Amino acid sequence: MRTRAVVGLAVVALVGLGACAPEESSSGSAATPSGAADCAKDKLAVKTAGALTVGTDKPAYEPWFSGNDPSNGKGYESAVTYAVAKKLGFEAADVKWLTVQFNTAFAPGPKAFDLDVNQVSISADRGKAVDFSSGYYDVRQTVITTAGSKIANAKTVAELADAKLGAQVGTTSYTDLRDIVKPKQTPAVFDTNDLAVQALKNKQIDGIVVDLPTAFYMTGAQLDNGKIVGQLPSSGKAEQFGFVLAKGSKLTGCVSQAVDALKSDGTLANLQKQYLTGSGAPELS
Repeated sequence: MRTRAVVGLAVVALVGLGACAPEESSSGSAATPSGAADCAKDKLAVKTAGALTVGTDKPAYEPWFSGNDPSNGKGYESAVTYAVAKKLGFEAADVKWLTVQFNTAFAPGPKAFDLDVNQVSISADRGKAVDFSSGYYDVRQTVITTAGSKIANAKTVAELADAKLGAQVGTTSYTDLRDIVKPKQTPAVFDTNDLAVQALKNKQIDGIVVDLPTAFYMTGAQLDNGKIVGQLPSSGKAEQFGFVLAKGSKLTGCVSQAVDALKSDGTLANLQKQYLTGSGAPELS
């Protein structure tokens, strides 16, 4: 699962694939362990000597990228990519971007890129055709509403308890709505997120729980007065985005080591605050 996300006044995009990952299909288990790979720059099996070739789709949407330009280092995924490249010994000028359609990134077959970054969720099924790095982003569940609603200014999970909230059936969003928000009213269940959006427009519900990428899309493109209330505390069972590499790539372990190091030293958390939380997705306490 991956959803293209939209932020800002001027950007309206079409949503990518499904909105929320079914619980049974999301897993970090497909990521290849970092192991003890020799990750010296001159030892890396890259496509072009001295360069790191990175694929992503075009257009490249905010807040994952900025200004439809992956090479500027702005936006969460662009910034993470350059941080990984630096860990591998590459200068920013050594990173070469390649346009790769989302679906082809994880399709079977040879790859023109060294790694691809495009909000691709790690899954066991996809892991049969490609390698994944360690996850560089744990997808958080998020509450959205419309301006002026009873929960529009909520700062805590407790303030959501009296609201009528909904989510798509069979998703992590529904589970977190039930188990983390614990609303007093029975949650509304929808077959699709589009139906949930229509119910919110009709004021049949006060808010929707969706993953953060979908929240950016819904509030930026589907709702005229949409608002992200905030991200729910992590349930510990998050869907993860990972870098995509060719199946059996000798780079996988090194990319995972770099991602793990960025997680350990706080870089990923800081970049999330800068580009995600700072883009209108506060955390609910």
